[in-house]
Amino acid sequence: MAEYNLKVTTGSMLHAGTFDNLYVTLIGTERQSERIQLTSFGLDDTTGKVGTFAVTTLFTLGCLLFLKLEHDSLEKDWFCSTLVVTTPEVGEIIFPCHRWLSRGEFVLLRGGRATKAFEDVHPKLVDQRKKELVQQKIIYKWASYAEGLPYILNSKDANGLPAESRLSFSRAFEIGNTRKEINAELKLKGLTDSYEQFESFEALKMTSLVKKTPLAEYVSEHWKDDDFFGYQFLNGVNPVIIQRCSKLPSNFPVTEEMVKPFLAIGSSLNAEMTKGNIFLSDYKIMEGLPTTVIDGKPTVLTPALCLLYLNPEKKLLPIAIQLSQQHSGENPIFLPTDSKSDWLLAKLFVRSADTLHHLLVSHLLKTHLLPEVFTMATFRNLPKNHPLYKLLIPHHRFTLPIGIFSREKLMGPGKLFSKSTLAEEGQVELLRRGLSRMTYSSLCLPKNIAARGLESIPNFHFRDDALRLWSIINSFIKSLVAYYYPSDSEVSADSELQEWLNEIFYYGFLGNYDSGFPSSLQTVEELIQVVTTVVFTSSVLHSAGNRGQFDYLGWSPNGPLILHKAPPTTKGQSSMEDILAYLPKKSTSIIVMSYAWLFRGNFSDFVPLGIYPEQSFAEPAALQMIKDFQAELSSLSVAITKRNSKLELPFNYLNPKEIENSPAI
Repeated sequence: MAEYNLKVTTGSMLHAGTFDNLYVTLIGTERQSERIQLTSFGLDDTTGKVGTFAVTTLFTLGCLLFLKLEHDSLEKDWFCSTLVVTTPEVGEIIFPCHRWLSRGEFVLLRGGRATKAFEDVHPKLVDQRKKELVQQKIIYKWASYAEGLPYILNSKDANGLPAESRLSFSRAFEIGNTRKEINAELKLKGLTDSYEQFESFEALKMTSLVKKTPLAEYVSEHWKDDDFFGYQFLNGVNPVIIQRCSKLPSNFPVTEEMVKPFLAIGSSLNAEMTKGNIFLSDYKIMEGLPTTVIDGKPTVLTPALCLLYLNPEKKLLPIAIQLSQQHSGENPIFLPTDSKSDWLLAKLFVRSADTLHHLLVSHLLKTHLLPEVFTMATFRNLPKNHPLYKLLIPHHRFTLPIGIFSREKLMGPGKLFSKSTLAEEGQVELLRRGLSRMTYSSLCLPKNIAARGLESIPNFHFRDDALRLWSIINSFIKSLVAYYYPSDSEVSADSELQEWLNEIFYYGFLGNYDSGFPSSLQTVEELIQVVTTVVFTSSVLHSAGNRGQFDYLGWSPNGPLILHKAPPTTKGQSSMEDILAYLPKKSTSIIVMSYAWLFRGNFSDFVPLGIYPEQSFAEPAALQMIKDFQAELSSLSVAITKRNSKLELPFNYLNPKEIENSPAI
């Protein structure tokens, strides 16, 4: 006789519990047990409940390979977290499950150490590993989104996803409830269908900031200020455009005489460029994009150039703006000494271009479409027992349903982005250009910062926090990868890993070798770099662009999706009274505000970076590495909080406590 003791744990999320019967079959190298019923007496309808059971067999089963778990559901699904089996041969074996089971459904779980394909020698393990991936590729199929863009999941219905890939009950409810609350408030105030212009900035403030944060109110008071305008290139939602300027572009003929009044006394533009105090934000990527047509007239999107100066007080200030790429008599260079309204309009068009670049390229493309590719590649090519699957799965949480949600609510006729300056074909073309220009090195933050010459510019909190996070994540991944891949030969020999990477290269970067993204891996160092990039992009980079969207874009003049009048072609023809006529109409401003509030991501099931409530790893060494990772993140969180206490504008978007593990909204 042999006795196997089972400990079964129900998930902690809403509606996870069960009153139903469970059945288990233990499968070993020598034989398997009978199908044994586990009554619901040990598991009631309570989340986080642990049930203990004993299974007795006439003979030992040999080395335990699998555990087959079945759920006889009468009313609802059940979420199983883990099963722990104490065997007479080797003691405890953890079987991670972390999925929902429906009536009549079974799952074949594998426990023990994470393994690569070439480490499995038993025929049953080899066969099951292959079957699992075949099934995953049937469930998760690729589809073309648009020519020149990353591929996406072949599904338009998030409810059609496997239950473990859908949004949680609580998150789906809270998203829906937040939208209902905002819509009800707007309807009560008669703002939902208002296509009128705002009568005054006071009226705009009263209606736009239906929801409030301290920073959003600060933005509404300071959006006209040059120093705040410059600050946003470093610490706003899109700190990825600005770069050091050592030589002016030939199409931006700023002269010494133009900018001398704004430089340090006795200095010159050439001298300041030599010192490294001149910076450029160039929106050439926006040039010639198809725009929205209103009343038979196309709106105007300006591919602006903005020159900035780091003054002796360490403030970054705009000193020259050209709104189109080619200088001409009808495309003047605007300066801070121009009329108040001319200068504000020039900045307004820069902010509009920057906002659209952020929403479509920096945010949607880099931190949603690419992570969707990462997620799909993982699900299709890495079995659940693969060490990289265990490492990456927390960073794929909710990525697929949020991708479906974004395409349903943001892109296409009548959706949020249809309210912008860009026509639908313009939106797709901007995404296409963004991908064609994207390089592997641009996604590797230290290389990105160095390439833009931003290593030493002061008050660049995004850079400081992001580089520290990159280092902490890289150190954690280096330890974990080195543990499972002790030599380069194990990397090159892992066929599943190679297929995972090849799908990212083909379906994410469209097989573009010029991107620099690898199509295969040969060394441990290369693997560490790729995995660090995947984790950083899916967590830190997403948070940097997502958490502050309401703060910076909820006040529409600071991030206008659309400007209704063409930019000035000559100086001295505008007035401050004209500014309101440029700005988005009431309905557009309110819609943007409501989505920005929703995207802040304050949900009850928020899982911050480094917290892994679902235990996937069984090895003590891996679990210790996770604890060390969490300790490093906690230390950084304390440092950021201390720094922020001394700042007029706290930068908290990259506080590890505020970063979600995945692009889950």
